[in-house]
Amino acid sequence: MDYLTISEAAKASFIEKRSEFIGYIAPVSTNDEAVRFIEEIRAQHRKARHNVYAYILRQDNISRYSDDGEPQGTAGMPVLDVLKKKGLTDVCVVVTRYFGGILLGGGGLVRAYSHAAALACEAAHIMDMRLCHRLRIVTDYGMYGKISYVLPSFDTIQLSSGFADQVELEILVLTEKREALIKELTDVTGGSAKIEDLGEGYEDFSSVLK
Repeated sequence: MDYLTISEAAKASFIEKRSEFIGYIAPVSTNDEAVRFIEEIRAQHRKARHNVYAYILRQDNISRYSDDGEPQGTAGMPVLDVLKKKGLTDVCVVVTRYFGGILLGGGGLVRAYSHAAALACEAAHIMDMRLCHRLRIVTDYGMYGKISYVLPSFDTIQLSSGFADQVELEILVLTEKREALIKELTDVTGGSAKIEDLGEGYEDFSSVLK
């Protein structure tokens, strides 16, 4: 199943009625990684009033959250809801709050924690992870132009190219487009191109799937 995640950690912050909210987001793939990230942020902000968190993992379909002392339902769940609405997984968000002395009320807390989580998500590079195949294509120079013309129409990503006695390309193609691409390349090259499937896996297609 395709999924959205992030490439690296990011942060964003804002002030609401003298309380500072700092949203942190990081890619995690296991429960242990999520817990380590939460503990790292807590260690950085030992004087903060609250370190609220939420995370979602593909592994075992886990989702967890904590209000960390805020009134029940006003902090952790809103952060988790932001992740769900954005369709993100294998991510952990921690929102640190330095209390400014003014109570925000239940609705104000929900809005503030949601906003901090959303800002953190927006600061991160979101990856569109798709199931795909890595193909190696070996062809002579006379067919290289035809192959180069075909590849973009199949939303491929070129990983590498080599130009020696022959042209050698390594590309990624979505699993559902693999057979059609191989057929098209075979047709346009009259079967002269050598195409080797190097395996299936998940890769980021955000650059070609807008």
